[in-house]
Amino acid sequence: MASVISLFFFITVSVTCLSFFSLSSSQIVLPLSHSLSKAQFNYTHQLLKSSSVQSTSRFHNHRHHHGRVHRRQISLPLSPGSDYTFSLSLGSDPVQTISLYMDTGSDLVWFPSAPFECILCEGKYDTSAATTTTLPDISSSAFIPCNSPACSAVHSSLPSSDLCAISRCPLETIETSDCSSFACPPFYYAYADGSLIARLYRDSISLPMSSPSLHLKNFTVGYAHTALGEPIGVAGFGRGILSLPAQLANLSSQLGNSFSYCLISHSFDVQRISRPSPLILGRYSLDDKKRKQFVNGEEKFQYTPMLNNPKYTYFYCIGLEAISVGGSRIPAPERLKRVNRKGDGGMVVDSGTTFTMLPARLYIAVVAEFDRRVSRVYRRARETEDQTGLSPCYYIDDSVDKNSFAKVPKVAFHFVGNASVVLPTRNYFFGFINSSDGVGRKRKVGCLLLMNGGDDAESGGPVATLGNYQQQGFEVIYDLEKERVGFARKRCATLWDSLNRGR
Repeated sequence: MASVISLFFFITVSVTCLSFFSLSSSQIVLPLSHSLSKAQFNYTHQLLKSSSVQSTSRFHNHRHHHGRVHRRQISLPLSPGSDYTFSLSLGSDPVQTISLYMDTGSDLVWFPSAPFECILCEGKYDTSAATTTTLPDISSSAFIPCNSPACSAVHSSLPSSDLCAISRCPLETIETSDCSSFACPPFYYAYADGSLIARLYRDSISLPMSSPSLHLKNFTVGYAHTALGEPIGVAGFGRGILSLPAQLANLSSQLGNSFSYCLISHSFDVQRISRPSPLILGRYSLDDKKRKQFVNGEEKFQYTPMLNNPKYTYFYCIGLEAISVGGSRIPAPERLKRVNRKGDGGMVVDSGTTFTMLPARLYIAVVAEFDRRVSRVYRRARETEDQTGLSPCYYIDDSVDKNSFAKVPKVAFHFVGNASVVLPTRNYFFGFINSSDGVGRKRKVGCLLLMNGGDDAESGGPVATLGNYQQQGFEVIYDLEKERVGFARKRCATLWDSLNRGR
């Protein structure tokens, strides 16, 4: 949905292997760094509570207010969540390298530009690290005039908030009231949990240390001097003409017609991440020897078609037909299988939301079947449910089975097009030691990581979101040429090594 998950503080995972590698001129591999912190939380249940609140709030804000729609209420939950960043270099003299969030739910590439003010960003990032970052200087950039196609794209539909921005209304005023006394042409861009005012420019960007080197002239970017809840720039990977893949396609159709990522499983533990998650621009192939070493025992891609959304054109919407819990297949409501002419329905594949959100009826049915099976073995941990915002949770230390997850039923998503994706247990059932169970004991508990998105008839827009936590351990490919999304179970750290071996 939105590009940035709100943070108290974030720690960008440091990795030793940050050079980029290309197997051919039609494919480039970039390292995605995972921003994660629980240092500010005394207990894991506090981190989970923050992430669950963020996922719910982002989903509901998106359905009511996403895109460039005027928002009367500001809702900015602070959460560590799961964000992924990569670096772009900007300009030529001097070259400035800056980290951006990768976001499949938006269609704009923008940078904070000095002087930069971020409203309500206190505690969302490490200010000591931020002070060492040089913000881009736009003095050498070419301003994009109002009559250009790019300007028309970013001002598409011109709701009241855009009109306010065009009249130079301050961001605080746009967010809280109408404005009409301020006169051309910055634009207002809103995410589900933040917003910004920016101007469009053309500049040169490059991918640091890529091989072969990739340098794009006349790349359209937004430079923001003011943002709300958005302390770091964003690289939109959505379906709009200003997104990074769309602009790459102008350089090379092979490079811009496909991208994928493979998110290394982290379980909210920074120590588990020893390598970056590969972000692959363009198509790639491994030679026979590497393929035998790497692909053996792994799944082939399961493809489901992209659903065109006439209202939210920048989303990657897909259809969900059912969810299996154990041997029981639970059908999804019809609105989840397709998108209507008003843009209602379907599931958004989102790199910027943590947990998967489901419409209430489907969620309740899934939980009922899950609990029917699991409650035979484990006792419900109601206190943990209240503490985390997740449900159901169970005391799994009650089991005499050393492999306490063995009794947890398998969960699979069945997408339109006969594509079935079986999730690893860790992607939907999270076990941790709860040090605050109400009576002062340390108990091992486990919680289901799917969430209730509410009644899908209450408002328009997509009715579900596939969060990045459930995407861990899969390569997710966005085939823009054939308009489909594919999922394949992968060892993401091994994929990174395989793509970089022998360079």
